[in-house]
Amino acid sequence: MRAAMHNLGLAPDLVLVSAARRTLQTMEALEPWDDTPLIEPMEALYLAPAPQLLGVLRGVADTTRSVLLIGHNPGLHDLAMLLVGPVALGHDGPTIRRLVDGYPTGALTEFAIPGRWRQLDEGGGRLLRFLAPRDLPGLAA
Repeated sequence: MRAAMHNLGLAPDLVLVSAARRTLQTMEALEPWDDTPLIEPMEALYLAPAPQLLGVLRGVADTTRSVLLIGHNPGLHDLAMLLVGPVALGHDGPTIRRLVDGYPTGALTEFAIPGRWRQLDEGGGRLLRFLAPRDLPGLAA
């Protein structure tokens, strides 16, 4: 996923990562960064449900342009569905269909968030892309 993020120009300003060993290993696999982000391990992300994850994102400073959230399912999948919102879920786009179908370990979902972090709510993200490990060259099963 590191190479895919680099190729797509995805460089977070802030990495919020669950303090669990597995998520920290996931973050380490994304290193080295071209521009090292602020990395914040958080106990609050461990097995957190979507509302708790949303609360963490609402606490991000407005000066932060991009955030990478590394956590656990089902919370991450539920958060992605919440950010897409019921209106967008009614559309029949292939990216939304894939997201609805499941959120495998190691997946990456990119959203555009048009407002302030503290105002982020249901339907507040525009889904830009969803990548599963099977989508990456050399990792297809």
